[in-house]
Order: sequence, then C-alpha cells, then structure tokens
Amino acid sequence: MLVLTRKKNESIKIGDDIEITILSVSGEQIKIGIDAPKHVEIHRKEVYVEIQDENNKASQTSLDLLKKLNIQIKNTP
Repeated sequence: MLVLTRKKNESIKIGDDIEITILSVSGEQIKIGIDAPKHVEIHRKEVYVEIQDENNKASQTSLDLLKKLNIQIKNTP
C-alpha cells in the first residue's frame, strides 16, 4: 500500500486521467473529490463489496436454475 500525506486542495494523480483532490478536513472526516472518465466506476468500498456479493448471488442463482432446467430436459420423454 502506498501511503501519501496531502493537505487541503492538494491532489494525487492515478495514471493520466484520474485525479483525487482533498477538498476539506474536519476532525476525523476528510472530503475528497475524484475526477475520472465516465467509464470508470467509483464506489465507496462498502458499496462495492455489496455489489460484488449481489452479483455473486445472482450468478449462483442463474447456475442453479440452469442445472434444474438441464435435469428437466433430460427427464422429458
């Protein structure tokens, strides 16, 4: 993990097209701004984890349905 120290209005560049700027610092809360291309998805980590969990559940459900359908097709005279 890279650890950097930044002050208000200072930025971090990631590649050529992503910039993270410190907008304000108040106690233990820091507001950041992220400038990135529209095709780059940006989520808070807890939201990202929930999306991944839901995607995994959905793919598992689809696989289970396909298995059941396959069994039904094989058992159809």
